[in-house]
Amino acid sequence: MNDHVQRVLITGATSGIGEAVAARFAAAGARLVLTGRRDDPPESLRPDDLYVPGDLSDEDFVADLVRCATSELGGLDTVVLVHGLQAEGPLTEMPLADADALLGANVLSVFTVIKHAAPLMEDGSAIVCVASRLGISGIPGQVMYSAAKGGLIMLAKGAAVELAPRGIRVNVAAPGLTTTPIIESWIQRRPDPDAYRAEQAATIPLGRLADPSEVAEAIHFLGSPASSYITGAVLPIDGGYTAA
Repeated sequence: MNDHVQRVLITGATSGIGEAVAARFAAAGARLVLTGRRDDPPESLRPDDLYVPGDLSDEDFVADLVRCATSELGGLDTVVLVHGLQAEGPLTEMPLADADALLGANVLSVFTVIKHAAPLMEDGSAIVCVASRLGISGIPGQVMYSAAKGGLIMLAKGAAVELAPRGIRVNVAAPGLTTTPIIESWIQRRPDPDAYRAEQAATIPLGRLADPSEVAEAIHFLGSPASSYITGAVLPIDGGYTAA
């Protein structure tokens, strides 16, 4: 994999962390196949890259996506799974349908992509799952989101052990609060957005939210040959939140 252009499939690539991850791999010279729920491709899409919109809860779409990416790129060296769904609210008030959607988007769809991608990947390949700091520590109002991201972490750990004999590495990036459009919208819905931002930053030892590019750097490391002896790891990218 060191001697040829890296071939990468990235999910959830249309905004936020996913868009930053695509930009980071592109800057390293990788060829990309991107997917997301939006019909329109990201503005940063390069002429030689491919964008395939669709619903990752549909296994037929996932199978077609993986085959398309493998054909388009001539193989898959790295799969980065950034997509997911977030919802908040008290545990006792969350509708079962919302809880089911969280588990489907954050765990089952990742399982489906790995299920179809792993058989087509070779020794030296890498899979990076993007979880959350809340998959490591829980907070009120995010119980089912934490459960879903915690499940994703254990899915990745199990896959890492199962796929290790084939030389396929599986790791997890666990970002903290990051200045993505979703988080910015979440902050702006508060009565005093500036005060709320300062309150959230105060819970982080480094005293600030992450920039998406900082998270993308760590994800790129886990998806590159630079981490060739790392598998089954969970890397918090949270400014020290889970260490405090």
